[in-house]
Amino acid sequence: MALSKVDFNSINVTPAASKAIKFNSSNNGFETGDVGGSLVLLETQTLSSAASTITFDSNIDSTYKEYIFKYTDIHLANAAHFRVNFRDGSTAYDATKSTTYFLTHHSENDADNSLTYVTGKDLAQSTDPAILSQDFYSGGNDSAIAGSLHLFDPSSTTFVKHFIANTQGQFVDSSNPYSVNAFLAGYCNTTTAIDGVQFGTSSGNIDSGTIKMYGVS
Repeated sequence: MALSKVDFNSINVTPAASKAIKFNSSNNGFETGDVGGSLVLLETQTLSSAASTITFDSNIDSTYKEYIFKYTDIHLANAAHFRVNFRDGSTAYDATKSTTYFLTHHSENDADNSLTYVTGKDLAQSTDPAILSQDFYSGGNDSAIAGSLHLFDPSSTTFVKHFIANTQGQFVDSSNPYSVNAFLAGYCNTTTAIDGVQFGTSSGNIDSGTIKMYGVS
């Protein structure tokens, strides 16, 4: 007989923090546990002083099939690209990768807008860092960068390692600010596990900001 109504007052399940009530594996009762797509916070890094990079060199393993890095209030010391690179078993962050990169922008004076594939910002079998953003203007409090990077199945020893990112910020051209939304997609062309992720800039330091790493259960 199909289950049509549940009296939650009659469910006998021991509560657990940050867990959900779900059917058990036999579908004849209930239990607590993680549900698909739950984010598990693994690490938070907040800059207390300027630094050239923000590095995650642990907790990236076979525990999760997807890792998400959420960055907020990233403020660059000068106009520069915000970038990311990956470590594949060595000590260097130089995994070979291919990417595609495009962006949308709209100016504050409503005079300019576009959706653009940016030639020269993508990579083809390169060990260079992948660009997450354009040369965002560093002056003023409203120029901070925010966004997220998704890294898929980094511990696979069978497949390449795909990643996608979406970054929003402000760009200033001839004193005319733009709202910019940048999109990056690509893969690390290696079957060696990716065990580290490093964020940095093309020039100068990161003045401030927070990056959080999550595993997706």
